Amino acid sequence: MRLLLINTAGGEGSVALGDTALVQAIVATEVLPGRSSSERLVPAVRRLMDASGFRLAELAAVVVVHGPGSFTGVRVGVSAAKGLSEAGGIPLVAVSRLALLAAGVDGAGEPVHVVLDAGRGEFYYGEYVGRRCLREALMAREDVIAAAASGVVVVCESKVAEGLTELHPRVVAEPSAADALPLAVERIAAKDFDDAATLDANYLRRTDAEIFAKPAMPKAVR
Repeated sequence: MRLLLINTAGGEGSVALGDTALVQAIVATEVLPGRSSSERLVPAVRRLMDASGFRLAELAAVVVVHGPGSFTGVRVGVSAAKGLSEAGGIPLVAVSRLALLAAGVDGAGEPVHVVLDAGRGEFYYGEYVGRRCLREALMAREDVIAAAASGVVVVCESKVAEGLTELHPRVVAEPSAADALPLAVERIAAKDFDDAATLDANYLRRTDAEIFAKPAMPKAVR
């Protein structure tokens, strides 16, 4: 089973190709430095697939990390994944960045609390037990402290670790596109696919355009 995996939700984007028929399931990867995902993503996908002999039509699924994270990065990744899925008639699997971080940690039956920086003094927060998501939300610091009082706290950003020292967070590496392979395989086995026509980015918050948009003036009553 061959898969294309895309992750542009973090500070650094990446693309990977996977083939579950091989012992080494990740066939190829490419990093998209900094905020260059919009310019480099599609060329990187084409380059990796050509070099590895992958064809779009033979993919079992296109997998995309759909946030939360950088608004621009998430939008670029989701748009590309939806376009490839629709163009090739290929199933689409969207994976939460919070779920991806939680999946890499053994909570030994305890809740795993994942925290990411959301800016403006807020945090993206996810609570998981095993593979099961209990909730994902945008939270203020005091709410994160209360929610994550017991269990394992996981972060991948030093800024967040420094801001939540009382929770003794476990600092892990930012997940790459390749890290989404195990979750994607589980979803495909369960035939749990996303609809390319309706899939949206997992922002967990409004965009700046929505926040700062001027409210519509009420129409005058005649």
